[in-house]
Amino acid sequence: MAAYIVRRLVWVIFLLFVVTLVTFIVFTVLPAADPAVLRAGRQPSPELVAAIRKQFGLDDPKIVQFIRYIGQILPVFGHDGVNFGYSYQSNQAVLPQILNRMPATIFLTGGAVVVWLSVGLPIGMISAVKTGSWLDRLTMGVALVFISAPVYFFGLVALFLFDDSIGKFKLLPGSGAYQDAHTIFGKAEALIMPWIVLAASFAAIYARFLRGNLIDTLQEDYIRTARAKGLSERKVIFKHGVRSAITPIVTLLGLDIGILLGGAILTETVFNIQGIGRFAYEAIVRFDLPVIQGTVLFGAFFIVIMNLIVDILYAFIDPRVRY
Repeated sequence: MAAYIVRRLVWVIFLLFVVTLVTFIVFTVLPAADPAVLRAGRQPSPELVAAIRKQFGLDDPKIVQFIRYIGQILPVFGHDGVNFGYSYQSNQAVLPQILNRMPATIFLTGGAVVVWLSVGLPIGMISAVKTGSWLDRLTMGVALVFISAPVYFFGLVALFLFDDSIGKFKLLPGSGAYQDAHTIFGKAEALIMPWIVLAASFAAIYARFLRGNLIDTLQEDYIRTARAKGLSERKVIFKHGVRSAITPIVTLLGLDIGILLGGAILTETVFNIQGIGRFAYEAIVRFDLPVIQGTVLFGAFFIVIMNLIVDILYAFIDPRVRY
């Protein structure tokens, strides 16, 4: 196991390097506009543009700029620690702005994960056990509706119906309520609607995915053997069936958490939550390349790390997995 973890850590470093190279090429080598002109503001003078080029080394060869960028984002080589560059709009360091918004994204993601696992997994198990029943058809039909509904549409409908200031039923805090809350309980209450909206499609996907896996698993020979030995149906399903069928779910969960920690752009935008996703959206609108580049790298880091954690968890979840 230790050797496997070391190999995966080396692979993680390589993947992050590749992502850094690709983002550097996209946002520095092939930008749609001149970075010096973007930083200079509206109607800049040629002298100002030339001074910005010299200040930030934009006249240097691209390979030199890439090496310098790698040195900035690595704490070993960075003079002032990790540095993702500076925003074209505010001239503030990108990384502190991302870190300031990270708690909101973590809180949003964590709550949504709890909701969709609490709803999706039990529904998937019940549907697999009751295959073909009216309950199976009903739950899978509802799941298909939630999968088909875009997050922004579902979010706007939820605000229209349940926003406590503009909604028809005025049940829950709506858009912008998270920023106005000052206690942990107030913030949790403000996130109830975003949690449900964000978790709806994920819960539906997980329910359908677990249902299909569990149906296939319950047809395996070792399940028949367990039943022949006289084990209770509950023990057969939970101890043998679900434990094997849930392994692909863990992979899916790791990817989804990594992606959402990199920014739940639609949900944060609809509910005006100042998280990483909202920060990335605003940067895209303003064409603030350093911020876009920083959020992409941040999201890639979470995705790669979550994949590593998932691969390590496999050995503990499924006894058939050996490294």
